[in-house]
Amino acid sequence: MTVWDRPEPPTRPVPLDRERIVAAAVALADEGGLEAVSLRKVAARLDAGPMRLYGFISTKQQLFDLMLDEVYAEFLPEGPPGDGLEALRTLAHRTRQAALRHPWLADLLGGRPALGPNGLAVGEAALASLDGLADIDTVMRAVETVNAYSTGAIRREIANLRAERETGLSQQDWQRASGAHLTKMLATGRFPALTKAVHDGADVDAEASFATGLDWVLDAVAARLTPPPPPPPA
Repeated sequence: MTVWDRPEPPTRPVPLDRERIVAAAVALADEGGLEAVSLRKVAARLDAGPMRLYGFISTKQQLFDLMLDEVYAEFLPEGPPGDGLEALRTLAHRTRQAALRHPWLADLLGGRPALGPNGLAVGEAALASLDGLADIDTVMRAVETVNAYSTGAIRREIANLRAERETGLSQQDWQRASGAHLTKMLATGRFPALTKAVHDGADVDAEASFATGLDWVLDAVAARLTPPPPPPPA
C-alpha cells in the first residue's frame, strides 16, 4: 500500500491531517535538510504523539514521498505550461527555482517516478507538451533527457551552495584561497586544456549556466523529434 492509499489520520485529540503533517516536515527540511526530518520530530512540532503519525505513515520514505509531492506543485506554472519544448523549458526552470527554495529537494530528484497527484500532474504536463511531435517512445526519451540534465545541474548547484554554507567560503572566497595551488599546478604544463579554461573562459553565474545547458539539450532533443507517420488509409 502506498502512502496515497492510506486514510487521513484521526483528528483527535490534536487536529491532524495530511496537509499539516507535510507542512511540518517541509519546514523541518527547509531548516535543517532531510537529516532533520523524522516522524518523531514532525509529531513533536505538531504537539502530537508519534504513534498517531505511524498509523498514517509507516516509514520515513513515505514521509519523503509526501514532501516531494508537495513541492512538485511548485513546478507547474499558474497557467498552462505552454506547448512543445517551451513547456519543458518552463518546467526545468521552475524545478530549479523550487530546489533553491528547498535545497533538500536535490536529494530526492531523479529517483523512482513520483506517484502523488502533483508528481503525476508534472509528468502529464511534460509528456502532453510533446504529444503528436513524435512517437511515444521518442517523447518519453526526450522528457527523460531533459529531466536528467536538470537533475544533474541542480544537484551540482545545490552542492556548491551547501559547500559555501558549511565552509563559510563563497565561491569567490574559495577561488582566492585555492588560487596559489591552482596556479602552481597549471604552471607544470600538464593541464593545457584546464589552463586555457581558467585563463580564457568566461565566468558565468549558475542561472546563466543552467539556461545555456538547457538550451543545448533542448536543441538536441528538437533534432530527434519527428512526427509519427500517419495511419494507413482505411
